[in-house]
Amino acid sequence: MENERDTGLPASIEAAWGLRGRPTKGPKRGLSLERIVEAAVNVADADGLAAVSMSRVATELGASTMSLYRYVSAKDELLALMVDAAYGPPPEPVRPDEGWRDGLERWARAELAGLRRHPWVVRVPISGPPLTPNSTAWLEVALRALRGTRLTGQQKMSVILLITSFVRSWAALVADIAEAAQAAGATPDDAMAGYGRALAGLIDPARFPELSEVIAAGALDDEDEPEDGEFLFGLERILDGIDVLVRARG
Repeated sequence: MENERDTGLPASIEAAWGLRGRPTKGPKRGLSLERIVEAAVNVADADGLAAVSMSRVATELGASTMSLYRYVSAKDELLALMVDAAYGPPPEPVRPDEGWRDGLERWARAELAGLRRHPWVVRVPISGPPLTPNSTAWLEVALRALRGTRLTGQQKMSVILLITSFVRSWAALVADIAEAAQAAGATPDDAMAGYGRALAGLIDPARFPELSEVIAAGALDDEDEPEDGEFLFGLERILDGIDVLVRARG
């Protein structure tokens, strides 16, 4: 086909970019890369990442396992495309009434929301920089937020890496707590409730004076903590540091 070109990437990734033709012979009629990825995402959403296999996806589609390999040659490729589909299109670029900071905060919030919809994404190992269509579009939107600054290209990329690393780390922490709570037959809120009181019964104030003071002040009783309060606190402190760099660059 005219739009086929050699990028050095797996054929399935090229196909996701529209750079490769689709198989016309052999596979079950109606089978497509998009349907395969969608079915895999549905399996992960329902039963977790460990449940995803080529044979399980084939069963969901009513196709043979071998027919899937005409579209995606390895599970690692399928995982990359699943993550891309889970993220979906990025939020809209920075608005005229926004500065770089508000644009990046909105971008980070959107990423966290996506990871909460599909918590298994944080279990997929990161093997390199973004190369799939949606992930690349997310990168472009974040770069546009920094367009008005005088940061270098390398600094812009480092800023984005810092923010997305924090978002993923927070999402992974929340997912870990949720999984542990589910295994114990509780909710995440139940698992965290009373943490300060439990800890107070374990520690000696003479040995842990600072921690005891924090507990006595009620800092570990987060019943009144606004949703995402801790996440936003961390994100704001990161943005504060980036702001120092932006101002230093003029």
